[in-house]
Amino acid sequence: MDMQKYRVVCTLTFGDIYGQIIVWLVVLFLSLASALALMGASRPIYALATVGLILVLSLPFLLFAFVTTLLNHIEFFSVDPATETKSRPQSAVSPQKPAQAAS
Repeated sequence: MDMQKYRVVCTLTFGDIYGQIIVWLVVLFLSLASALALMGASRPIYALATVGLILVLSLPFLLFAFVTTLLNHIEFFSVDPATETKSRPQSAVSPQKPAQAAS
């Protein structure tokens, strides 16, 4: 049985999700603005219900957008054990030295 090794690389950057965060913040501020508008009404419970409803309805869409964006930026590379130490994919994260205590 031929077993191959794989390297998993995540290429997600903040710029990939920046637009999603901005859109959700706009939705959040609009819901707060509508809550403030309804707060002056005779029943302020509608203001809290509006914010809660908008947040509850928008969170699944935000989570779906984040997860699908993350999954689209995960890459699998097959690694040949003989050449594993010789070459590395360009998009792989560079190894860092572990922290050491000063003596």
